[in-house]
Amino acid sequence: MAFPLSSSITLSFTPSTPKQHFLSTHFAFRFSHACSQENARPVQLKVQCKASKDFVKDQSPWRNIPRSLNLSTFMNGKKLESLVAVVLILAQISSPLPLGGWDFWSVLPANAVLYSPETKIPRTGELALRRAIPANTNMKAIQASLEDISYLLRIPQRKPYGSMEGNVKKALKIAVDGKDSILGSIPTDLREKGSILYTSLIDGKEGLQALLKCIKDQDPDKVSVGLASSLVTVAELELLQAPGLSFLLPEQYLKYPRLTGRAVVELNIEKGDGSSFTPEAGGEPRKTATIQVVLDGYSAPLTTGNFAKLVIDGAYDGTKLSCINQGIISENSLDKNGYSVPLEIMPSGQFEPLYKTTLNVQDGELPVLPLSVYGAVAMAHNEDSEEYSSPYQFFFYLYDRRNAGLGGISFDEGQFSVFGYTTAGREVLPQIRTGDVIRAAKLVEGQDRLVLPKESQ
Repeated sequence: MAFPLSSSITLSFTPSTPKQHFLSTHFAFRFSHACSQENARPVQLKVQCKASKDFVKDQSPWRNIPRSLNLSTFMNGKKLESLVAVVLILAQISSPLPLGGWDFWSVLPANAVLYSPETKIPRTGELALRRAIPANTNMKAIQASLEDISYLLRIPQRKPYGSMEGNVKKALKIAVDGKDSILGSIPTDLREKGSILYTSLIDGKEGLQALLKCIKDQDPDKVSVGLASSLVTVAELELLQAPGLSFLLPEQYLKYPRLTGRAVVELNIEKGDGSSFTPEAGGEPRKTATIQVVLDGYSAPLTTGNFAKLVIDGAYDGTKLSCINQGIISENSLDKNGYSVPLEIMPSGQFEPLYKTTLNVQDGELPVLPLSVYGAVAMAHNEDSEEYSSPYQFFFYLYDRRNAGLGGISFDEGQFSVFGYTTAGREVLPQIRTGDVIRAAKLVEGQDRLVLPKESQ
């Protein structure tokens, strides 16, 4: 590329990020092109650094930046692109620029999930468990429409009540138009109960019609309470539609215990040093505290089956707990008769779990039961192979957004067999210390859904 005989180009970089102090850097360089080789002169690059008005007065770190540079390497005939590249490098060194908005500095697609603020994963155990139910498509559409209201309620100041009203009306239309499909998906022996729940969802005291009235009154507190009640009814209807597993287990895994639905376990925790748990508001100090965990056999039938059997056998009674980074883990014991179950993770959008393989979250794979929820319960890895879970050792995951990607996803997501969530007693988890003991563990619901292999019966 030939330059004019005498030309001057000025580049000015002024950062646009507010409330931050940067140097406003101006580059002026003149190109001189001689007609003969004898008069050829090197290109001169002049760098001028000018402080913006709001920059701090002390600019001592910048005093050593040269005011002019003679670059003999840029002789006649060199491309402008090479010179501009040097200019940009000097610009970044002398005055860091906020390049976050430049497309070519954007995050690579492979890392997009970890860093995307739009990543929507359940943030509570209740929400994760509700989404994991393999129910009728009409019920799932009603659920999704109502759950969107939860996001709308978070908008400060003027809330979009019109959008909320539209969501409820959409859910009502689906429920009314799809009544036969909704009730037809419930087993015959449970249909009467399903009919009662359906009527409650539509016209009940805490149903969709009542929720619609709360929205028209523009009372956010009442909307929140009514929405929660409606979603509880939705989940109860969905559970009736899912009396068992929606897929067939591989034949080689029928030798393991398996849970064909939901179960509830209560863990009674005792302080190892004799101190007390901090009471809730208005309560008394307690020597013991109870944690309730819901096991999800729909997404992890083998892992929950093994855990439920261990609870029934009393294997966790007297087990000591240890606090680790972002977790509370049970002690490992070689004398417990648990099964070494293969790693079991159901990917979102799939209808059966994957075995002996982890998920690649960076490629967009997310589990139905995410680890990135405070109080998630998962099995530790087997000591001999990460393709298997520990036969006995489990942990509570204390999710902390500060230690996760910008999308709110844990960096351990998709690496462990998550099989349930803490639904009661979450306030107890941060009070547990190393040396505290599980005094007793009890399966309080769901034993009828636990299928044991013949040799275990």
